[in-house]
Amino acid sequence: MSELVYDDGLIQRVLKDTRTIAMAGASPNWVRPSNFAMKYLLGKGFQVHPINPGHAGKDICDQLTYASLADVPAPIDMLDVFRNSEAARGLINEAIALKDEKQIKVVWLQLGVINHEAAARAEAAGLTVIMDRCPKIEYGRLFGELGWSGVNSGVISSKRRKLS
Repeated sequence: MSELVYDDGLIQRVLKDTRTIAMAGASPNWVRPSNFAMKYLLGKGFQVHPINPGHAGKDICDQLTYASLADVPAPIDMLDVFRNSEAARGLINEAIALKDEKQIKVVWLQLGVINHEAAARAEAAGLTVIMDRCPKIEYGRLFGELGWSGVNSGVISSKRRKLS
């Protein structure tokens, strides 16, 4: 299978234009990648609506959790899918059906989540699709958040820290 390649300009535009994210597969477990990504995106000013049928009506990262995409209040700029590639098919179908009502513009499938057939249908319906990427990682990469150690220290220097 060929590697999915996306233009940095496209990803940057998507992240700049997105304000509201519906996160399917959000987890209340703080060690899960979806929880970490959700906290990060909330900290960057995004409004994130968790979708997890098993936790509907409860909070994840202090945000009310919804059972399905249909339950999330509009507008939704992006559907971020933290589910497997097969489950992504149903979520993409739901996004296509609700795209006008919810104002959905982007379907983003997380790292390792690839469904070419469903992505083609979403693109044919006018949605932008990004697969096998993480908006948290891409945000950090494209908006200068990452340093050599993988964290933003707030300090720019070519000098190494002295060990005490």
